[in-house]
Amino acid sequence: MRPFFSRIIKPWLALTAAAIVAGASQQACTQDSAAKAPAAPAAVEVGKRENGVHVVELAVTEKGYEPSPVQLKKGEPVKLVVTRKTDMTCATELVMDEYKIDTKLPLNTPVEIAFTPSQSGTLRYGCAMGKMIAGTFVVE
Repeated sequence: MRPFFSRIIKPWLALTAAAIVAGASQQACTQDSAAKAPAAPAAVEVGKRENGVHVVELAVTEKGYEPSPVQLKKGEPVKLVVTRKTDMTCATELVMDEYKIDTKLPLNTPVEIAFTPSQSGTLRYGCAMGKMIAGTFVVE
């Protein structure tokens, strides 16, 4: 009985104990990481108002659409002035499905896009490749 215990049971117990300790420390790391994870950036109101229209300047850079998220108001007309400043991303268009917007963005040329947010919430826009590069508007 003793050789069986020494050769089989002891290693099995050691492996089980190691797995329990590793699982507990991994769970603690996950909980710590979740607690320390940075919150999503708050939406900021950018731009200016001209004749009742909220004018927002966006740039397409290597980091994506900037700034993002941007705060908008429901029912207030918006004019985006989008300038693509890089050729190093797939963001050569701005697509916003909810408003049937699909606008080409030539390099270093400001493009105006007008729409009026009709619903509150988060509005996601992005490139034509499934919004792989994207930005958001927070409509209040």
